Amino acid sequence: INKVIDISNVGSVKSELFGSLGHTGKGHGSDTAVILGLLGELPEDVEPDTVPSKIKTIESSGELLLNGTRKIPFKASKHIIFHRRKSLPVHPNGMRFSAFDNKNNLLLTKTYYSVGGGFIVNDEVDNSDPLIADDRSLPYPFTTGDELLKQCKASGLSISTLMLANESAWRSETETKHYLLRIWQTMDACIHHGCHTEGILPGGLGVKRRAAHLYRRLKSEEQSNKDPLRIMDWVNLYALAVNEENAAGGKVVTAPTNGAAGIIPAVLYYFQQFKDNCDDEAIFRFLLTAGAIGILFKENASISGAEVGCQGEVGVACSMAAAGLAEVLGATVEQCENAAEIGMEHNLGLTCDPVAGLVQIPCIERNAMAAVKAINAARLALHGDGSNKVSLDKVIRTMRETGADMKQKYKETAKGGLAVNIIEC
Repeated sequence: INKVIDISNVGSVKSELFGSLGHTGKGHGSDTAVILGLLGELPEDVEPDTVPSKIKTIESSGELLLNGTRKIPFKASKHIIFHRRKSLPVHPNGMRFSAFDNKNNLLLTKTYYSVGGGFIVNDEVDNSDPLIADDRSLPYPFTTGDELLKQCKASGLSISTLMLANESAWRSETETKHYLLRIWQTMDACIHHGCHTEGILPGGLGVKRRAAHLYRRLKSEEQSNKDPLRIMDWVNLYALAVNEENAAGGKVVTAPTNGAAGIIPAVLYYFQQFKDNCDDEAIFRFLLTAGAIGILFKENASISGAEVGCQGEVGVACSMAAAGLAEVLGATVEQCENAAEIGMEHNLGLTCDPVAGLVQIPCIERNAMAAVKAINAARLALHGDGSNKVSLDKVIRTMRETGADMKQKYKETAKGGLAVNIIEC
């Protein structure tokens, strides 16, 4: 806002949320996110424990410090509007921000779209392809799974090594690894915090946090429990811990979305805890490989639940985690591609039906189920030779087409599926 108008002339602001954001924005904490954004907070820097007091101060004073500098009157119920029956043309997750002077004359209005995975675009993009192209020259460009396989074969590189080389178009290898380590440290801290925090999740459903109790139980049985499937309990725990943190407004890594934030951390933490060869380099390889698969879905389909249902969130995260795990377990490039394909193939058609618009039921358990599925996908791929009847590109295309055919009420609107039937159960 400072780049376009003089912030000292702003007397009030209005934020409007449309489509899926209008339906589920309150349950997803979008109103809180809007307020933090107006305050000038950054997602990677804000401390979740300080958020409630910030919101309470604004509620009690009726004022907001716009961008940390300009005090303006603010009341959430008046200045944040949820349009449940209106959508904007580019994407189901639409937002419009308007600034007014002290006489209520419009100074500026801007429209933005949240297109999945933390990506934000304005309304100047192509409606049919809202991704903004980057014209940097990459040493190993690819946009499809087939192209990725061909680049790896021609160069003799693994997926992670190829990705690291491509990332050098933006930053040095040292900087990339430093950032990847920061991502993992944030994931690790999220799991730890989730395993040691109890209580009832906010939002009114009365969902009890389970991770802390499960953690204590697993620790107490660590020496005596000989169940060969006990590792599955730990994987469930890691995913539950992350997604309970997400539901409570804690700090998570968008991987590739917040609703699916528990799968990649759970699978990587499983590898770290139960395999012998997990060092920083293995973590880098896991995340880079997972990132490559995420690019393919982002380029050729969607990672937005509001656009293609939960197959675009939990399904994609499962596919990414499966490929990342396969690589660090010694898979070939073809086996990694196969692991990613298996991870998505068995999530096709997954709907996004959050009860009460909250990212709790079925989202939290769904992450645990998908984390276990990702490990199984990697293991299945490792037992094969990398050849398959269904390629990753074909399953991505199928996912996109399935999402297009899916009724809108199953795409993060809280108007279908469990979201409407849970009251009757």
